[in-house]
Amino acid sequence: MKTGIKVPFPIIADRNGEIARKYGMISNDVSTTETVRNVYIIDDKGIVRLILVYPMNVGRSIPEILRALTALQVSDASNASMPANWIPCEPVILPPPSTFAGLLQRNEEITKNRNGMSWYLSFQEPKDCKVIENRDNNQLKEGKK
Repeated sequence: MKTGIKVPFPIIADRNGEIARKYGMISNDVSTTETVRNVYIIDDKGIVRLILVYPMNVGRSIPEILRALTALQVSDASNASMPANWIPCEPVILPPPSTFAGLLQRNEEITKNRNGMSWYLSFQEPKDCKVIENRDNNQLKEGKK
């Protein structure tokens, strides 16, 4: 059926479940034919960056999938790490300095900006922060803060 919608990524038919088995989507403890609810985020280089696996009886969390995708994008763009429970537009963790001079500079920045606890744990605001509203008017991301 033609819908006029162009899908910008490949759709794969997997009639015999071969691909699902290779990606670990069929849990033989639960079923030999039905897939569990998997989410894969694969980057433009073909590298699997994130795998989320939900049991068959639990739906996927779209806000969490979007949060994780945003975290990967922000992390890549800023060379930073996301703290536990990171929410888009909250500060990110800077990588530790690689030299003693960098350590001294980081300590000065922390004293001046009050943006960390020590040279090995300091934060910065993410660049190009975006926030969206979900259906319950809770902020998730996208749409300038």
